[in-house]
Amino acid sequence: MAKKSRSTQTSASRTEGEVGPRQPCPCGSGKRYKACHGAAGGAAPTFVARPFEGMPDECDVIALRELVPAATAPLTLAAGGPAVRLATLLPGAAPAMVRDSGDIWLGLQVQHSYGNPARDLGAVLEAALATEEPGIVGLMSAPGDGPSIQDLISDTSLDITVHDGFEYWIDDIPERDASMEAALEQANGGVMPTSRLTSVEAAYWTNVGTKEHLRWVMPHPEDQLLDALARLHAAGQDSVADGSRFVGMFRAHGLLAPVWDLPLGTGAEVLEGPAATFASDLAEALQGGDLSAAERSARAGLANRQVTIR
Repeated sequence: MAKKSRSTQTSASRTEGEVGPRQPCPCGSGKRYKACHGAAGGAAPTFVARPFEGMPDECDVIALRELVPAATAPLTLAAGGPAVRLATLLPGAAPAMVRDSGDIWLGLQVQHSYGNPARDLGAVLEAALATEEPGIVGLMSAPGDGPSIQDLISDTSLDITVHDGFEYWIDDIPERDASMEAALEQANGGVMPTSRLTSVEAAYWTNVGTKEHLRWVMPHPEDQLLDALARLHAAGQDSVADGSRFVGMFRAHGLLAPVWDLPLGTGAEVLEGPAATFASDLAEALQGGDLSAAERSARAGLANRQVTIR
């Protein structure tokens, strides 16, 4: 019997969602897992491969945490309570803020990372709910065991608003002084124009100045998605607009986010129809069987164009 290749053995023995020893560590260190948190006696935190699984609009939440500059969505607490707003970024990258009204704001883009961002969000939400005075609420150390954010909120689909800037930071303040306006102007200077497509889920167009991108977080298991993308690439069906080019993928929180380069001037609106067509073609490609030689070659190329950002 022929000896199995290392890649075949690794794929066959790995359980769904588990990080392989030669894959990038989910902590974002840039090291392979076996040389980082997968090492014997390695770093203490236990990293969750897919922390937001089970959260409403998981793919959008990942996009808001990693890709989108300014966006918000209201959350409804499962047990009732104050209004909660989920935001990409809060002033000073605060994990949470209790506002004068008693409302709670939660920030997705924060400085700390204790291995499970969904648990971090759950812990800071619990801390904010227990806080009586308005102000910033944060985490100074790993929160330990406890509910994740998806355990504390309803399963209602998120109503996401993408903003042109961070005006939502002060939209509940009736009287704004010059320092607030100056801080807001400075923060807004780094915001790249971004829009969420309406024809498909969790796909975001952005203009970075020198080019435009479509970045689309997808819920499918990585191996199945790579097979499907390889089928479409080999068939010449991976375009989302005239002149677009599929350039690779981000890997974030257990899911892949394919990325396309777009010619300047494309805009978001013209992507709606082609994105819907691509989604339909992808759904069909996900049902395919064994890959052809051309598709295997395409898959190998795609696998080399991945960047882990968390």
